[in-house]
Formats: sequence, C-alpha cells, structure tokens
Amino acid sequence: MIRVLVKASTSIARAGLESLLRAHPSFRLVPESSDGYPADGPALESQPDVLLVETETLADNSAREAMDFAEAGGPVVLLVRNPAAEPVSEALRAGVKAVLSSGLRGPQVVAAIEAAAMGLVVLHGADVELLLRTSNTVSSEGSEALIEALTPREIEVLRLLAAGLGNKEIASRLAISEHTVKFHVSSIMGKLGAASRTEAVTLGIRHGLIMI
Repeated sequence: MIRVLVKASTSIARAGLESLLRAHPSFRLVPESSDGYPADGPALESQPDVLLVETETLADNSAREAMDFAEAGGPVVLLVRNPAAEPVSEALRAGVKAVLSSGLRGPQVVAAIEAAAMGLVVLHGADVELLLRTSNTVSSEGSEALIEALTPREIEVLRLLAAGLGNKEIASRLAISEHTVKFHVSSIMGKLGAASRTEAVTLGIRHGLIMI
C-alpha cells in the first residue's frame, strides 16, 4: 500500500487526481490539513510515502515546498503544466523523483507514483533529451574555453606527455630545448590546475584535449 498526499493548484485538479488514485487498490490517500501538511494522526500512518503535486510551474510555492520535502528524503512526483529544462534540473538536484507534464493520462501518473515509491527517477523523453543537450553544451563550452587557454604548442606538449614521453624526448621531437619543455609543462599544469603531470594528462583527457 502506497500512501499518497495530493496537492494541486485548483480544487478541480486535486479532486481529479484523488479520484484517479482511489480507483487503484495499491494507493491510499493521506488527508491534508488546513496548513497543507498531513492531518494529525499516528506518526507512521499520517506520513505520505509519495507527495504528488500538480502546479503551474516549478517556480510556484507549491513546487518549492515539494522540493523541500524531497530534500528531506521524501519521494515527490511533480506534475507541471510548463516544465522547463533549468527548473527540471534544479528539481532533480533537490531529490524530486519525477517531473512530468500535468497533461499525462491516468496510467502514466500511476506508473510515475509507483516508480517514485521504489526510488526510481521518471522524466518525459523530451525533457531527458533537453537536459542532455544542455549538459553537452555546458561541457563543450568548458572544453572550448580550456582549449583557448592552452596554446597550440602546449596542447602538443600535453599530448606527448600522455604518450609517456619525458622532457628530453619531447624536446627532441619538437626540436626545442629541454628548458623550453619544462616551461611549457609548468604552464600547462598551472592552467589546468594540476598538481602533477599525471593529473594534467587526466584533465586533458576529460576535457577532450587528448584522444585515447
């Protein structure tokens, strides 16, 4: 039995969601008091297993309260009319288990609640794609900034370090002095914030400066 507390932007929306849940024997509604929290009762009996919130946007007070509940460890399913990529990311960081459109059909809402109760995260496919694109853009911008910070020669030296060459071998390969190689290595480590050559290579791989 999954105990669910329903909160909605309108009484009609709330009544519709509660009617949906009453039709499923695996759910039990937790009554809400006037202050928006579970009504008084035995401690375990009055606490919801899942908080289901229907709201206009993730910036609304009800969504913010739901995120607070999620941060405290409570599973939350948010049904939002106009979800946006950045607020969705914020909600997920707060611990919200599902951020979905309030236009979903009943079976999808039921599945989301059941998944949240099991600790699973549920997102609409379009939101997943948007979040991935946003993440890739941020990562790409970070790598481009790093590439601009390192000179072409420094990138060349970094790649030779990754190949396992020492200062003398790098100097011979690039036809420069060993002193110049040391200067480049020091500059690379400083720009990458690396404490060692190995860390510099690791950071170079992470940011796409070195292909392995």
